Amino acid sequence: MGLQQHRRSKAVNRARRAIVMRLDAPEFLECPKCHELKQPHKVCPACGYYKDREVVAIKKEK
Repeated sequence: MGLQQHRRSKAVNRARRAIVMRLDAPEFLECPKCHELKQPHKVCPACGYYKDREVVAIKKEK
């Protein structure tokens, strides 16, 4: 079993963990089909299209 060669200081550990806190909120793009905002590389929740194909059938309200 390997042994730790050098101890990581508290500052190094905290700086590494702080990177996660600096991440921005996910960006939103406009869907080319229905022009609603959606996350990139995801199916549009409004129309169900992804890359010009209907992936999820969305029931339309009357």
